[in-house]
Amino acid sequence: MAAQQLQFEINGGRLSCSPGEAREGREPVRQVTAASDPAEPAVGVTMEEVVGRQNLQRALKRVCANQGSPGVDGMTVDQLKAHLRTHWPAIRQRLLDGQYTPEPVKQVLIPKPDGSSRTLGIPTVVDRFIQQALLQALTPIYDPGFSEHSFGFRPGRNAHQAVRQAKEYIAQGYEWVVDIDLEKCFDRINHDILMGRLVRRIPDKRILRLIRRYLQAGVMVNGVIQERYEGTPQGGPLSPLLSNILLDELDQELQRRGHKFCRYADDCNIYVRSERSGKRVMETIEGFLWKRLKLKVNRQKSAVARPQQRQFLGFSFTSNRWLKIKLADKALKKVKHRVKKITRRSRGVGLSQVVKELNTFLRGWLGYFRLIETPTIIKDLDSWIRRRLRCYMMKQWIKNCHTRYQRLRSLGVSGKGACGIAVSRKGPWALSNAKPVKVALSNRFFAEKGLLFLLDQYELKATTT
Repeated sequence: MAAQQLQFEINGGRLSCSPGEAREGREPVRQVTAASDPAEPAVGVTMEEVVGRQNLQRALKRVCANQGSPGVDGMTVDQLKAHLRTHWPAIRQRLLDGQYTPEPVKQVLIPKPDGSSRTLGIPTVVDRFIQQALLQALTPIYDPGFSEHSFGFRPGRNAHQAVRQAKEYIAQGYEWVVDIDLEKCFDRINHDILMGRLVRRIPDKRILRLIRRYLQAGVMVNGVIQERYEGTPQGGPLSPLLSNILLDELDQELQRRGHKFCRYADDCNIYVRSERSGKRVMETIEGFLWKRLKLKVNRQKSAVARPQQRQFLGFSFTSNRWLKIKLADKALKKVKHRVKKITRRSRGVGLSQVVKELNTFLRGWLGYFRLIETPTIIKDLDSWIRRRLRCYMMKQWIKNCHTRYQRLRSLGVSGKGACGIAVSRKGPWALSNAKPVKVALSNRFFAEKGLLFLLDQYELKATTT
């Protein structure tokens, strides 16, 4: 048996196995077997395939690339390879015997701009590795059967495709949206209903038992392990697939009714032609979700309205003659909140450090929101960010009138203009909009400091896509 166990010999990030396993050199053959539901034939994915060499190599590479915080055991991603080199044979055997027990997840609260928080459950790096291997084995089985209207956490699909599809529906005359937000969807998933869906297509009881144990793994809160009887905590690689498997039943129901819709994880928008139709759809779908999936609709965040009055994945739509994708108001407030945090006047760090942090954030932000078709908001945001930086600089100079005068003069401001700013009693934010300050801390000044200009990057991306 020992000769058959996967041995980790990590050289340059590669995993090798024992000679007997290496000779196989191919993926296991999937065997189709009978299932309880004829529409969903069971597929012969086995635990042997999950712990196969090639699958584990891909899983290890992905976990190491994703990095992430340690779990309850404190082990970091950088320590994972050394740990597996020593302990993997025993872990693998427990998986094959159906005896592996996951560690509890660590609860982490992520603050939101509105003062609330999002709860994450961080598994240990070993459990993330095993979950990733499970995800890679199960995705080819489930993903091809998912609805074409589902865009979240799927290979080759993303939020931009969902927003473009929503725009197409609106252009076709479906000018009302049933905006459904599921109340704490990940935390309220019913384990028995989910397992009932899984058992239809997974005949290997070891995999089913392992998934059930991951669902029921406790949560470490302030050093105390709390049992969990529902939900699949956000933070593990497997959670998005499990939620898609459950919510696929909603997708199939909407398709059966002939609705135009887009779903991304727990955000679902259904497009209809009238408000009356929208209210009827909201009522019937709310009943379906509770009766079939035991999921509640968040009434405070859900509504029947014009698409221009709602936001979808951070985007909204213009209400003028020409339909365009624009930045949602909530997303604008969120980006400004983050910029304010980076440029807060009491930080006490140099401008170069602030610019460096801003550039890192703004590149990622624009990489997602490059889809918007209203560049004016990008131009205004650019201007506002530069004013925040001018305010930051004025705060550093405000303590001493002589210092402020000298700095402005050294940056090309006339003596009269520099004197007026130096003796002013106005605060940093008001002064940041004064003409002499704009002359001193011009766009060219910030460009020389390396500041990323959003409008330039937006236009560059527009020409290359």
